[in-house]
Amino acid sequence: SVIGEFDMEKINLNDYLASNEYPGRGIAVAMAPDGRQMFIGYFIMGRSENSRNRVFDPVPERGGICTMAADPDKLEDPSLIIYNPVLTLGKTHIVTNGDQTDTIFDLMSQGKSFADALRTRTFEPDGPNYTPRISAVVYADGSYQMSILKSADGNGDSVQRYFFDYPQPVAGEGHFISTYKHNGNPIPSFEGEPLRFACPRTIGDFAHGLWQNLNPDNKVSLFARVIDLDSGETGDMIFNKYDAVNSDLDDPEEPELLPEELELLAKLDAEAE
Repeated sequence: SVIGEFDMEKINLNDYLASNEYPGRGIAVAMAPDGRQMFIGYFIMGRSENSRNRVFDPVPERGGICTMAADPDKLEDPSLIIYNPVLTLGKTHIVTNGDQTDTIFDLMSQGKSFADALRTRTFEPDGPNYTPRISAVVYADGSYQMSILKSADGNGDSVQRYFFDYPQPVAGEGHFISTYKHNGNPIPSFEGEPLRFACPRTIGDFAHGLWQNLNPDNKVSLFARVIDLDSGETGDMIFNKYDAVNSDLDDPEEPELLPEELELLAKLDAEAE
C-alpha cells in the first residue's frame, strides 16, 4: 500500500543513533504527539580531547546556552568549539552547531530571514572534514526551518547551502539533521533531507532517549527544550558527560510535568499516606 511506503520513511531516532558511532553534532526538532508542545534537541560529540573538553552552560538572560571548556587548562583551540548553540529571539528559538547562532540572531533582529542570515556564512574551515554548519529555528506557532551549509563533497572551494521548511509540522513526528553521516577519515558530511522520525510523548522520554543512545565514548553534551505552544513557556534540560572544573551547576531540572503526570503523582502520594 502507498501508506506503508510512507511509514517506512519515519525512523526510530534512538535506534539510528545507537547504531551510529559518530554523527558529530545533531539537531532534532519535533512536535509532541498531543500537538501542544514542540521539542528541540541538540547534542555535541567529540573524537579529540579538545572536542571532548566541553560542557553546556545555561545563559538564561539570552534564553539559551553556551559551550564552555570543562577544564580551561586543557583548552587548545577555542575557535570552533566555544559558541552559543541556543539563543531565543522573542518567541523564536535558534539552535545551531556554531557561532552562526549569533549571525541568525543578529540578522533576524534586523528583520532579515533565517536563509538571509545563513547566506552570509559557509562551512567550517577545518579541512579535510570541512564540517557542515547545521542550524534550525522554531517559531511561536511551532513551524520550523532547518539548514545545512556544506562543502561540495569535500571541496573546500565550493559551498552548498540547503534550506528545509516545515510550515505545518505533524503531531508525533520531527526531523533530524547532523553534521556527519558516520565516522570516517575524513568524516563524510550528512547528505540528503533531514531524517523524519517518530517523536515520543514527553520531553523526558525524548531527551533521555537521545542521550542514552549516543555513542558512550564520543558523546559530550545534550540540550533539550520543550516549548508550550499555547503559553510560549519553555523548559530546558542539560546533560553533560564531563564535570566542569569549579562548576556550580546543579543537576538539570526536569521540565514541568504534564497535567496527567501531576494527577498520577498526587494519586500515588494519597495512596502512600
